Amino acid sequence: MPQLTQLPDIFWSQLFWLAIVFGIIFFVIGRGLLPKIEGTIDARDSKIAEDLAGAEQARAAASETEAAYRARLDEGRAEAMRVTQASKQEMLRDSEVRIKAADAEIAGKTKIAEDRIREASGAAMKEVEVVAAEIAQDLVAKLAGLKVSPERAATAVKAALNG
Repeated sequence: MPQLTQLPDIFWSQLFWLAIVFGIIFFVIGRGLLPKIEGTIDARDSKIAEDLAGAEQARAAASETEAAYRARLDEGRAEAMRVTQASKQEMLRDSEVRIKAADAEIAGKTKIAEDRIREASGAAMKEVEVVAAEIAQDLVAKLAGLKVSPERAATAVKAALNG
């Protein structure tokens, strides 16, 4: 084969060019580009580490903020409960005062009404006594034919009603 017969003639020249190309590749990529790539990777790793540290600090700050928020919320709830209880107590006192005032007013009105009823009852009883005395006088006059004085008839009616 003719390709194999020329191999010893060109082997050394191909080996030489192979060493040159690998040397160029080694120095250009290995010495030139690789440190830049490693620097970029190191910068990216440090940036990621910084970002993670920042995120951890932000999380800790958020946890502190949340704890402070919850504490303020609990304080607000406690204050609202205190205000609500104070308001309830005040309303209870006010309603007790109003109820007592209404009870006193009702008691006064009841007393006045009872006094009026007693007066009306007394006046009605006097009128009943007068009418009963007149009826007793008329009945005695018609039945017995006797004349009875109005004072005596009134006394007899009072005795009959009281006794």
